[in-house]
Amino acid sequence: MPASLAPVLVAAILAATALWVYVDASRYARRGSPVYLRIGTFQVETPLAWFLVCLVLWIFFFPMYLVSRSRSE
Repeated sequence: MPASLAPVLVAAILAATALWVYVDASRYARRGSPVYLRIGTFQVETPLAWFLVCLVLWIFFFPMYLVSRSRSE
């Protein structure tokens, strides 16, 4: 694989996992047990918010989503 494709592949993986977070968080919200994260006054509660924070700062928020998700079950 050419080195120039590596950033594109990484971006595609990040976008795909952020999309999965959105779909999964939507499923939890429809069941009445939304996935949420609260750190001080900062809150992430909606599927769209989860998607956006995972897209912007994936390295922190994707693992936080997985932890928060396990508390919603």
